[in-house]
Amino acid sequence: MNSGSSIPTLATERLLLRAWREEDLAPFAALNADPRVMEFLPQRLGRAESDALAGRIAANLRQQRFGLWAVEVRGGAPFIGFVGLEAPSFEAHFTPCLEVGWRLAFEAWGCGYATEAARSALAHGFGSLGRAEIVSFTTRGNRRSRAVMERLGMRYDSADDFLHPGLPADHPQRPHVLYRLRKPT
Repeated sequence: MNSGSSIPTLATERLLLRAWREEDLAPFAALNADPRVMEFLPQRLGRAESDALAGRIAANLRQQRFGLWAVEVRGGAPFIGFVGLEAPSFEAHFTPCLEVGWRLAFEAWGCGYATEAARSALAHGFGSLGRAEIVSFTTRGNRRSRAVMERLGMRYDSADDFLHPGLPADHPQRPHVLYRLRKPT
């Protein structure tokens, strides 16, 4: 699981965005099973599903040298979730693109960690990766994530709303909103 030294570690004042470790699996499984964390995602994950997801995330991070980094609080919690950049695997009016996203343990909510870590990931995307635009999306009702997007300076336009193609037509979470952020000039 350890992704090695070839993956850049991003550091903020309070956080490290780093490669995944074996010891991240149990707390990751706990947050993926938490109904509060997974409220706006299609389903909670069991341990095997969570471990498989962590494996795919770590492999993607190794391969691309960017992705969804494991997040730890410096001098505190060794793992609180993930934040990072990834290319959505579905087709939509805004793809191909790079998305900034996050999933943090409930205990880490309300501390500004998602915003702080996402700012670091965005700087990496605009700087090292040379992207001109990065997006983020979520279900319409996910006010907490939408607030993070707004704190990041991302802009919402209802014309960008879309039906997530990875969800069934009758799924209540299929309607999504898209936020965009252009590279600072």
